[in-house]
Amino acid sequence: MKASKAQSALPLPVRRALATLGRDISTARRRRNMTIATLAERAFVGRNTVTRVERGDAGVALGIYATVLFVLGLADRLATLADPATDQVGLTLAEEQLPKRARAKAEAR
Repeated sequence: MKASKAQSALPLPVRRALATLGRDISTARRRRNMTIATLAERAFVGRNTVTRVERGDAGVALGIYATVLFVLGLADRLATLADPATDQVGLTLAEEQLPKRARAKAEAR
């Protein structure tokens, strides 16, 4: 399968994060004594897809990663990936946009 320009242009930290995620999924599967075939069957994907997930392939759809995590009992962590409460850059930007001082609204006269 030919890689798209977006996949080949992935920043190095993103590629490393996907590789780590793949290794972690592989470890979780093996700790549960589950074969690739069993995981593939339960996630409704092929064995090759599970192998690609475990390699951290960026060409695999996020939904498949999510389904594999669900089968392994790890899907609850997905909900907090981009949690605004832990977004330090966003919180800093929002704080910078706060008014310097507060004023009472003028009452209609």
